[in-house]
Amino acid sequence: MPRKAWNRYAQYAGRRTNHLEVRQRFLIVCEGEKTEPNYFEGFRVPKDVVVDIEPGVGTHISVVRKAISLKDAAGDDYDQVWCVFDRDKDGANHSDAQNFNEALRLAAANDIKVAYTNDAFELWYLLHFNYHDTAIHRHDYITKLGVLLGAEYKKNDPDMFQKLEDKMDHATRNAKKLLSQYNPSAPERDDPSTTVHLLVEQLRLYL
Repeated sequence: MPRKAWNRYAQYAGRRTNHLEVRQRFLIVCEGEKTEPNYFEGFRVPKDVVVDIEPGVGTHISVVRKAISLKDAAGDDYDQVWCVFDRDKDGANHSDAQNFNEALRLAAANDIKVAYTNDAFELWYLLHFNYHDTAIHRHDYITKLGVLLGAEYKKNDPDMFQKLEDKMDHATRNAKKLLSQYNPSAPERDDPSTTVHLLVEQLRLYL
């Protein structure tokens, strides 16, 4: 079962939370064990919004399959189901563009939304500071973030949401601008690119 985001105020029972009608219920299934879940747990949604997070599922296709399984098991409980994963073109288990594309197709076929990043989730962090449209190795993201943050970037930092929150509008504008340069879009080749802002925008509707 998904772990509950730390900012949830009450356990879910039926379709009601603390006797208040649930306004929106999210399921977010993440590739990573800590980086992405820690970030999304930073959203302090009100008590009538539920955010369930499933961490550490594995490769992109595995993330989508897990989301389908949880979605089917929950029936119509979730209003929005999201997958969060990277392209990770240099990873030993993630380099197959066909599998990445299949994950996107499978998600769309099952009414599941995807917050992907080409190449690594840290691109979303970088966009909080600057517009970034040059492909670099994912290890260079860490170096750049250390400079921008003024301290060593720790990949599983539980405080990244708080550190970046005041720059979220800037990151969203940069992410949209970045996507707009790819015409036609080919997510497995569009490096760098991200759709994390689409999930962020949905969560922010309820802050």
